[in-house]
Amino acid sequence: MEELTSRQLLERLVAFPTVSRESNLALVDWLETYLTGHGIECHRHWNEDRQKAALMAHAGPRVAGAVVLSGHSDVVPVDGQAWSSDPWVVEERDGRLYGRGTCDMKGYVALAVWALVRAQKTGVQRPLQLALSYDEELGCTGAPPMIETLGQVLPKGSAALIGEPSRMKIITGHKGGTGYHVHVKGFEVHSSLLPEGVSAIMEGARLISWINDRNAAIQARPPGPVAATFRPPFTTLHVGMISGGTAHNITAADCCFAVEMRVVPGEDIAAHEAAFVAEAQRLDLAMKAVRPEAGVELDRFFGVPGLVPEERGEAEALARRLTGDNAVGVVSYGTEAGQFQEAGYSAVVCGPGDIAQAHQPDEYLELSEFVAGQAFMQRLLDICA
Repeated sequence: MEELTSRQLLERLVAFPTVSRESNLALVDWLETYLTGHGIECHRHWNEDRQKAALMAHAGPRVAGAVVLSGHSDVVPVDGQAWSSDPWVVEERDGRLYGRGTCDMKGYVALAVWALVRAQKTGVQRPLQLALSYDEELGCTGAPPMIETLGQVLPKGSAALIGEPSRMKIITGHKGGTGYHVHVKGFEVHSSLLPEGVSAIMEGARLISWINDRNAAIQARPPGPVAATFRPPFTTLHVGMISGGTAHNITAADCCFAVEMRVVPGEDIAAHEAAFVAEAQRLDLAMKAVRPEAGVELDRFFGVPGLVPEERGEAEALARRLTGDNAVGVVSYGTEAGQFQEAGYSAVVCGPGDIAQAHQPDEYLELSEFVAGQAFMQRLLDICA
């Protein structure tokens, strides 16, 4: 089978419109055929309805201690965005590679696939593994079962390099996160009879007010040494959208909003969740005391652990050797790195592209960053040889 360049691989990968709401199997089918065609062992983990799959691959000797190159196959939609070119075709303009996913994160995936094929062709003593997940954009929900399967079907790797866009800078820590869809159910009456009904909006506002108070209490405490490295240096709870109500003179039957929490690594996400759930349950009981039909329903829609900076971490040391970057880097967004870390891997984030370009119309990857990523992979091959 013909060996493709990293640029050709990027063009092939972007051509698959793997928006999270759609299947990714066309991409997985093609990529698995390409990798096995070069003698690389591949495995899949299927989602529940078998419309999506994670792809895992192993190049080099079948021994433990592999370097895991981790990425995701899904991208965000282009609906409603004004693009200057076809988002599913890589177009080079002014030193930039435009296309949906070029930055987040098919650029890195293309480089990882190139590296695995090179490793298999030239031979390495330390193996490389590819871990390509699904549904990262839906809350990193596809990674945990993939990581579990990875350890079952292939020799356990030790260092995971998660290639989210970081401009090839090393990210040693990031916040964790969790989120809840909240449905407050009221009971409609004319607003002149307010005490006989339950306004979902007014009761929902109590829960949002609790969130504001929680934020104030958190921010009033001095940040710990890990938190102090973040911007902002504390855990945050946030409501970004809200809907509900029928008319200004009717108590609202429904109020819906989502709550997200971005938690400093090392803090107990479960404790923050438990406090929020307890307040929602307290409000639910108070509403039911007025009208049994009323109440609060919670639906947890994502949960991602933070990446805790490791003392003398293997992945960090390897990434620093590959990049020469000695700076300390932390971010407030989440990645699959914390999930690898929870599973016993040393993990770090380092990849081409700027996170500011992720999800944007006319998403692009600087060509210079792609070239830097190629050099990163070549140095990795040299180290593993």
